[in-house]
Amino acid sequence: MKTFIIITSFFFSLQLFSQKISSEKLSLEESIEIALKNNINLKRSQLQAETAALTFKGTRSEVLPSLNGRFNYGVNNGRSIDPFTNDFIDQKLNFSNAGLNLDTQIFNGFELRNSIQRDRFNMKASEAQAEAERQQLILDVTLAYFQVLNNQDLMELAKFRLESTRQQTDRLETLNEEGQGNPADYTDIKGQVNNDQSSVVDAKNNLYQSKLELAQLLNLDSEINIEEFQVSPELEKYRLSAEETYEASLENLATFKARRLRIQAAEEDIAVSRSLFAPNISLFAQLNTNYSSVARLFNETGTQIVETGQFITVDEVTYPVRTNQSQFGEEKISYSDQFENNLNSVIGVAVDIPIFNGFRAKRNVQLKKIELEDAELELENTKTQFLQAIKRAHSDMEAAYENYFILQDQVEAYEQSYEVNEIRFTNGVSNIVEYIISKNNLDRARINLANAKYEYLIRIKVLDYYKGDV
Repeated sequence: MKTFIIITSFFFSLQLFSQKISSEKLSLEESIEIALKNNINLKRSQLQAETAALTFKGTRSEVLPSLNGRFNYGVNNGRSIDPFTNDFIDQKLNFSNAGLNLDTQIFNGFELRNSIQRDRFNMKASEAQAEAERQQLILDVTLAYFQVLNNQDLMELAKFRLESTRQQTDRLETLNEEGQGNPADYTDIKGQVNNDQSSVVDAKNNLYQSKLELAQLLNLDSEINIEEFQVSPELEKYRLSAEETYEASLENLATFKARRLRIQAAEEDIAVSRSLFAPNISLFAQLNTNYSSVARLFNETGTQIVETGQFITVDEVTYPVRTNQSQFGEEKISYSDQFENNLNSVIGVAVDIPIFNGFRAKRNVQLKKIELEDAELELENTKTQFLQAIKRAHSDMEAAYENYFILQDQVEAYEQSYEVNEIRFTNGVSNIVEYIISKNNLDRARINLANAKYEYLIRIKVLDYYKGDV
């Protein structure tokens, strides 16, 4: 019952959290914070960094000596060797052995030292890769957030456009019912309402899709609502050139740091492979003892006169020869006494000299050199990709910036044109075609202006990411 209550409370708290997320409007900062806690790809990169850290600790601990204890106890039936006397016996035997083994590396061609350096670089590279994933996630969430904002604006424009068209439709419907005006104007405006309704449906779907993409980055199942983002009507011009942004990215982006660390790790890996050409020197020591259940101790208990089996003759009388013989009593040796008395120790130095190993060492070195070259090419390829991406983003940013002000003027011009055509159409001076063309021009200009605004903001965020400002 207690377990059921705990599980129920857990799922209830999850439901409350989901409802809270769906009911509240998330700011950009809150969205990023949730993504950093929940995103699966980021968690996996952090786990990889933890794995690399444990690998490094394991390699570093190999400098410590290896000390192992050993103990066994057994029963043997039948013919065997008594471990106490080394004689063959044919009886039940209880035996036991214990020992300590110590092994420590003295010299192995600096393999261990270079392995520690290699794994240290790999650990730092994994940490940098996790940071790169974090930076990329912040950028992705920011771009997805702005895409939602953009689609929200486009949906509002589509709704406003539909409402404006409906107002004209109502007016033409009244005129048509009164038998005034051109009936074709009424049917044309109804067709325009259908176009505007379709635009609202498309805008609503695009908004829903963009929210899904944001929710996926945040690893949330609930519907997401975001705060309004106030954008200054006067956009500030981006000050850095593409080349300056690229130079900043080389210094600040964790991706480049990870690539450089992988190169250093590959260099150390070559040194590790070269150690196969060097002799391996190690120190070993052992402490051993044993026990045997058939081991016995014989103690002198006294003397006794016994016949030796020999005779002497004195005056033709034969007398047997007797001697004074020591008598011994059998005593079982205790377990602790045997372990103490049978102690023996061994200490020595082992040297393994590589003479021929099927060119394995040579092949290993060659393979590691290829891996180093591949890591260097990977860095150069990353630099090329980032440089091209930065140039494209910078070019798109400048185009969006220029278009924004051009489209502002266009919207103002089309607004004035639409006002004139709306008045003329309302008063019956112009026809429906001129009105719809004027209206569509204004609607497209507003949509293009909204797209240009968010295109510029998105490219700014991309360039900020490239220069390391996340």
